[in-house]
Amino acid sequence: MKKLFAGIWHIFNTFKKIVLNLIFFTFLILFVVLISSGKEEVIVPQNTALVLNLYGDIVEQKQYVDPMDAFMAEALGRKEENPEILLSNILDVIETAKSDDRISLLVLHLQNLDRTGLSKLQEIGSALSDFKSSGKQIIALGDFYSQTQYYLASYADDIWLNKKGYLLLDGFGRYQLYFKSALEKLAISQHIFRVGTFKSAVEPYIRDDMSDEAKEANKLWLNDLWAQYKQDVAEQRNIKLNDFDETTDALLTKFKASKGSFAEYALNNHWVDALKTREEMRNDIIDIVGKNDHGDSFKQIGFKEYLTSLTTESPFSSSKDKVGIIVAQGEILDGNKAPGLIGGDSTARLLREARYADNVKAVVLRVDSPGGSAYASEIIRQEVDLLKAAGKPVIASMGNVAASGGYWISTSADKIYASPTTITGSIGIFGMMMTFENSLSKLGIYTDGVGTTELAGFGITRPMTDGMSELFQTSINRGYQDFISLVSEHRNMSLEEVDAIAQGRVWSGMKAKELGLVDELGNLNDAVLAAASLAELDDFETEIIEQEQSAQDKLLQSLLGGSASYLTPVIENNTGPATKLLKNLSNEIKRLDRFNDPQGIYSFCLTCGTF
Repeated sequence: MKKLFAGIWHIFNTFKKIVLNLIFFTFLILFVVLISSGKEEVIVPQNTALVLNLYGDIVEQKQYVDPMDAFMAEALGRKEENPEILLSNILDVIETAKSDDRISLLVLHLQNLDRTGLSKLQEIGSALSDFKSSGKQIIALGDFYSQTQYYLASYADDIWLNKKGYLLLDGFGRYQLYFKSALEKLAISQHIFRVGTFKSAVEPYIRDDMSDEAKEANKLWLNDLWAQYKQDVAEQRNIKLNDFDETTDALLTKFKASKGSFAEYALNNHWVDALKTREEMRNDIIDIVGKNDHGDSFKQIGFKEYLTSLTTESPFSSSKDKVGIIVAQGEILDGNKAPGLIGGDSTARLLREARYADNVKAVVLRVDSPGGSAYASEIIRQEVDLLKAAGKPVIASMGNVAASGGYWISTSADKIYASPTTITGSIGIFGMMMTFENSLSKLGIYTDGVGTTELAGFGITRPMTDGMSELFQTSINRGYQDFISLVSEHRNMSLEEVDAIAQGRVWSGMKAKELGLVDELGNLNDAVLAAASLAELDDFETEIIEQEQSAQDKLLQSLLGGSASYLTPVIENNTGPATKLLKNLSNEIKRLDRFNDPQGIYSFCLTCGTF
């Protein structure tokens, strides 16, 4: 009798769950339909200004977040903590607006643009120059300009700055936190294994400052990038290179002559063309394109709205031969990873998909990565070899960063393209392990026991023996030899020649071309054309090969009116200096926690972060 009632209760409970789920999803669908029905169609007015109001970091590929979370955050009006903008979307918007008769002016409003690399800025700058070739005007306006924002603003016909605004070009630098003394105070034992005089990825854990070797290497590529920045801006603004103030004395002389006003300094130094209040900016653009329907500003459409208005055909809509583009962005980790990180298994799977796709005749591997797991890097590189063996040319296209593991996965490509400002090289290997026997002993906690071998019981609560230390270092040495052997084989260089420019040293793309580490300087489009040429394609399309969404995500995305599924998590944004410091510390811990190479061997460039 007890079993009978239990069975009846189980059936009733299951039925109740089904009914509740049906009710929930019915209300959800009705809610979404009501929300969607209230959305107005995006209309682009005639003779209007396209406002390029970019918000967040410019990336090659957005990170993944659950579409339901994205929708709820948007519905509740919560801000994104680290919003991201696809580089390809920016280029598409500018290219389309160039020939759109409804767009008569492009306004750069860049105050919410955050981090990106110089190579991406150069691609956008090239698109802005192409836009101006149509005869249409570009105006940049803002209360202030960061160095990143000002680079794009320099492509404008006119740059306006608020009369109380701020602009200061302070050059490029690479500064980071160091933890050696903190780890010693916590009695944490560090065991570092590396090869490469310039392999500085582990320095924050064994030093309290940057080594002379790291300073030497970093100074070289930072100078290359700064020289390129100055050259590009000087060319757009028609100013001299010596107008850039790189010493405090030179800056103070001009600043005092400008009566202590950053805005006056920017105007006197020809960084901007005019100082205007917000109202004056609005009225001057009204004179160009007219008032909006409300009469309180100029006729305009924002970046996101204009992007929504664009209609593009699916790359799957024809049977033409295709050049596949696979984006490898972020740290390289073992296993399957969502977009925004490179998974050894997940990225290899995309390459394998391209290999078996009959209409994909060539592949461009777009790399924007400081590296990571050596094992995962090799798994990906092997798939590149298999693509070539299948008769499909592979071109590696380096974005902002393609260093350490990012260079490893590029080595087998038929050709390597890089931007002059790509950060690459860092050919070196390291391993790191921390043990906590001394930390625990301070708390009166100890580890002891017996084992059948000397290796038994090895772990983070016991001291590392000399024998285990030598074992790990021998493995690291072998990893480095494997790395430089790959480079030697695919770059037609001797091991000695590779070793001389390896040792973990970082180079700019321009210098890497001189050293033979890359074949050509160019952007993604140049790499696509090179891939098509190697595959002997005259008539082709490009196709981005990316991870498919799960059935659940597809359903939610369709129900939620197309809410994007590749977004960053959305929470309230707080960018105060104390918060930034805590985030930096948190990011360091998260990075260590993510590292999951099965042998603990990494090819990673810590100094290659965005600055």
